[in-house]
Amino acid sequence: MDIEQFRRAGYQAIDRICDYYISLRDRPVSSQVEPGYLRKALPASAPTVGEDFQLIADDYQKYIVPGLTHWQHPSFFAYFPTACTFEGILGELYASSAPNPGFNWSASPACTELEAVVMDWTAQILGLDKSFYNTTEVGGGVIQTTASDSALIATVAARSRYTREHPHVPVEKLVLYTTTQTHSLGMKAGLVLGLKVRALQVTAEDDFALRGETLELALKEDVDAGLHPFILIATIGTTSSGAVDRLGEIADVVKEYPFLWLHVDAAWAGLALVCPEYREACQLPAINSYADSFCTNFHKWGLINFDASCLWVRHRTHLTDALDVTPEFLRSKHGDAGTVIDYRNWHLGLGRRFRSLKFWFVLRARGVKGFQKYITDCIDLNVKFAQSIRESDQFSFVAKPFLALTVFRLAPKSLPHLTTPELNALNRAFYARLAARSDIAITQTELNGVFCVRMAIGAEQTVDGDIDRALALIGEEGRVALREWQRM
Repeated sequence: MDIEQFRRAGYQAIDRICDYYISLRDRPVSSQVEPGYLRKALPASAPTVGEDFQLIADDYQKYIVPGLTHWQHPSFFAYFPTACTFEGILGELYASSAPNPGFNWSASPACTELEAVVMDWTAQILGLDKSFYNTTEVGGGVIQTTASDSALIATVAARSRYTREHPHVPVEKLVLYTTTQTHSLGMKAGLVLGLKVRALQVTAEDDFALRGETLELALKEDVDAGLHPFILIATIGTTSSGAVDRLGEIADVVKEYPFLWLHVDAAWAGLALVCPEYREACQLPAINSYADSFCTNFHKWGLINFDASCLWVRHRTHLTDALDVTPEFLRSKHGDAGTVIDYRNWHLGLGRRFRSLKFWFVLRARGVKGFQKYITDCIDLNVKFAQSIRESDQFSFVAKPFLALTVFRLAPKSLPHLTTPELNALNRAFYARLAARSDIAITQTELNGVFCVRMAIGAEQTVDGDIDRALALIGEEGRVALREWQRM
């Protein structure tokens, strides 16, 4: 492909992307293909001779688009949102046009310097303490792939710090703390690093939040047993329930156990910090006072295309002491002098993508007020949805609605005698009907033995009418599921 061919193909690609978004509302939310569809449709091997690019572009429309689940669809309420903006698409396009491995400042100075700048911009709009800014040259922020990577890196740094300070403690005695509501990232970090993981129990009575007394009891038990807890992954806005761990209580306990690293995972809910009115509910004062590291994903609820996970640390040397491997061929004058950041020592890999460009594009195009409007619009839509659930005779909450998440179940007030196992069976049938539909995407979860459904609002195209339609079909499927269940 020469430059003029690229120009024509690029024009067509942009046109087709625009057409895709114009038609998005009319498409099914979920892909309707069957497993293995693509292998049946494509040749068994790559072509020997290159093909005309128009054919390739047309085959994308013919074979790939039908296999996409449309996460930006206005009726996509599953999991958590995945951000996509036109500004972000263009940022990715420009970044991919000048590829470089980004492993140190010299590899492309703009990549390193822009990342340091936008990580400070994002820290500012979230209200993070200045100790997390790159300009301090003590703490700082770095773009990671996902919150799972951020948690893994925080765990590596915490382990490194702990073993330096306690050199005679064997690795098999180390313990990573999560809760029974922590994202799977905690358990995966333990698997990858070969660590014991203890999930601390949380209860519905405490809104599924970790309490200080639970942490204190676990620490006493483990220390008395000769174990060495070294990190707690606390959460602001858990996946299943939107729970917010009680960081103030946790901090009171950690004061007596200063060796315990506090990592705060706010992958989804952390973006609500752009709105000052939600900062107290999202524990910002405690984050700023006590967290050793903090993560939120702009690619979830933050308008920046995947991948865009942000990790801030209070002391960058804990990262670099754990991860700095600098052979001679990677050394540079500025790196040796310590006058630049070499981000390869802030994550697990060597090379890294030019992700900061899309941050810069979106932050400048939307501004703080644009982010605030998007977040408050989503929350207002959830208030509307939650109010209908609250007033319904069909449904009840399983967890307190939080920000743009509502967790509920089918629990007819006309049948108050139903047991938890009976309600679980009813709700599995109810969810199966929802999952079979192509005009809505919504996910299931289980909270301490209670099967339920979670509604997460976040697609930028979602409006009031989409919530009305969701409520109508959820109500209808609930009535059908109840009738069928009663006939069994």
